[in-house]
Amino acid sequence: MEVVNALGRRKSAVARIYVSEGTGKITVNKRDLAEYFPSSILQYVVKQPLSTLGVEEKYDIKVNVYGGGYTGQSQALRLAIARALVKINADDKKALRAEGFITRDSRVVERKKPGRPKARRRFQFSKR
Repeated sequence: MEVVNALGRRKSAVARIYVSEGTGKITVNKRDLAEYFPSSILQYVVKQPLSTLGVEEKYDIKVNVYGGGYTGQSQALRLAIARALVKINADDKKALRAEGFITRDSRVVERKKPGRPKARRRFQFSKR
């Protein structure tokens, strides 16, 4: 198997990944997954597509991720991994789609409007 690459996005986070045959090592920005995402919940989120298909120990994944926060980055990485697994084996798409890993979450922060303190918040109003 040659190297398969994929892209995942969430909010303002972008994850580019390169998947190759290996032993299940995930490297994020030249650091180990456990070092980059110390939270076990975020590590679990990243590994969800792999554990759904039962291939945790089969692929080595190199990741470049930037933008957003930890949660957005982990979810962008999950989408990228799911897309790469579908590129490797198209038959897996149905199982990943059922878990909701193929769908890009399009929700992003709404822009701030002029004359308001935030996107929808209005300044305090008093008749006196």
